Amino acid sequence: MKVVYIAGPYCAQTAWEVEQNVRNAECWALAVAQAGAVPLCPHTMNRYFFGAAGLSDEGFWLPGMLELVGRCDGLLLIPGWEASAGARGERDRAVKLELPILPLGRVAVPRVSPMLVGWIAGIEGA
Repeated sequence: MKVVYIAGPYCAQTAWEVEQNVRNAECWALAVAQAGAVPLCPHTMNRYFFGAAGLSDEGFWLPGMLELVGRCDGLLLIPGWEASAGARGERDRAVKLELPILPLGRVAVPRVSPMLVGWIAGIEGA
């Protein structure tokens, strides 16, 4: 089974907006699972760790997420990714590693689309 990294906005000005970003990423992760791949959704991994001693974004989380990108079979860029410095860095890492990347373009609603299923099937054949 292939693993697909979910890249999109996490940080925001309020806790409510962060939670909305997390929930959106979870919806896309479910669509990836329904399409036949295992989603790696970093948004859900550290949402309650903010302020934990010694675990800064720059010193731990961002480098850690880039490491996880390299351990995946593909990257899914969810809507709004362009506004996120972290997601842009994840995309750049995937490009450097020549991982398949699926930008969703105008698809704004998480769903099991033929495009997503076909893309995952293409990863399987890679």
